[in-house]
Amino acid sequence: MTRLKLYTAIYVVLFVSATVQVLVEQAGMAYWTALGIIVALSFAKAVVVAAYYQHLRWEPRSVTGLVALGLLAALALTVAATYSIT
Repeated sequence: MTRLKLYTAIYVVLFVSATVQVLVEQAGMAYWTALGIIVALSFAKAVVVAAYYQHLRWEPRSVTGLVALGLLAALALTVAATYSIT
């Protein structure tokens, strides 16, 4: 029963943050401000999903570090691809 409450709370947090992202997009803010807020919320959602739905919270730290290393590599490749287009 505890897991059901935890997963329901996580679902609500993810739903609310996705709703906030849509509201930020439609609010008419400055582009870079809105982009920063949306990226920060997306990062927080990714951490929550990885920690709880992919069970990294209960894995040994070495597995979590390996996933973080892969994430950094993917981010580096994305940044490099972005700059190679121009």
